[in-house]
Amino acid sequence: MSTLSIAFIKARWHADIVDQALIGFTAEMKALGQAVDIVTYDVPGAFEMPLLAKKLGNSGRFDGIVAVALVVDGGIYRHDFVAQTVVSGLMQAQLETGVPTYSVSLTPHHFQPVPDLTDFYMAHFVKKGREAAQAVHTMAQIAQKIPEASSPARTD
Repeated sequence: MSTLSIAFIKARWHADIVDQALIGFTAEMKALGQAVDIVTYDVPGAFEMPLLAKKLGNSGRFDGIVAVALVVDGGIYRHDFVAQTVVSGLMQAQLETGVPTYSVSLTPHHFQPVPDLTDFYMAHFVKKGREAAQAVHTMAQIAQKIPEASSPARTD
């Protein structure tokens, strides 16, 4: 199994919670026996993730990109709009670059920065990081089975 090169983008809003995904991701890759070279990128918020994902995908350096954010209702804007925009942007980046891009962007309906909820989401992000690692690992195995196209397929 070859070493995977992964870009790991982390939004800085609620960084104490968001950073837990990297812990779960790293632990699960180790448990899977998957060698991985992770380069982390910290961005101000979720909105910045799709553009960076596209640039990283176009760089040719990475086998996969993981983007992590906690988008909460701040009472000023529609957090569901932000979350949908980010996920759509990550999908667009993935389709345009051909580099698998994974979203660990969670949008709770009711979040308050109180100890019980913070503890819950910290544990949840560890779990989501593990799930992202499983997805990266699975897709890397599938990608190895797909032959590289040297020319367009014949249609006659």
